[in-house]
Amino acid sequence: MENLKRDIEKILFNHEDIVHATKRVAEQIMEDYKNSEQPPVLLCTLKGALPFMGELIKHIDIHIVIDFIDVASYHGGTESTGSIILRKDVTMDLEDRDVIIVEDIVDTGRTLKHLITYLKERKVKSIACASLVDKPEARLVDVQADYVGVESPNEFLVGFGLDYDEKYRNLPYIGVLKPEVYS
Repeated sequence: MENLKRDIEKILFNHEDIVHATKRVAEQIMEDYKNSEQPPVLLCTLKGALPFMGELIKHIDIHIVIDFIDVASYHGGTESTGSIILRKDVTMDLEDRDVIIVEDIVDTGRTLKHLITYLKERKVKSIACASLVDKPEARLVDVQADYVGVESPNEFLVGFGLDYDEKYRNLPYIGVLKPEVYS
């Protein structure tokens, strides 16, 4: 990872920080859903949340169901465009199910708000969100994650699923990308 590390200004959350935060989120989810009639559906937002989802499900010791949805709002840039595109829909019927949206990051909140509206139209029983990273300083709409791994300052982050132009997702940590990389 030394080649990619050259593009990182600083590491904010190392792999141990991420695993610890993910375990804490898993414990909260297990407590909240331990008596559910049906297993909750963990809905992974592709592609960014995939590493978080993979780590999260290793630590959940109750029955769960997983599915995937692919939405995009960055379109290769460094800021959310505000235009949300559905690239891949869920494959299962979500009506009357408890759904936990698994996000890599909640920053402007637009994508999460869009997903919540979309899921309400699917007549789900309940909606929650588990986000590895929360960036409250960047919030433009009134929405928040129910389960948050780590809180971040308003900087451009990459690693552990977070990308710039589809790159850096494979870093085992989360860091701030050097501005000269994307300027």
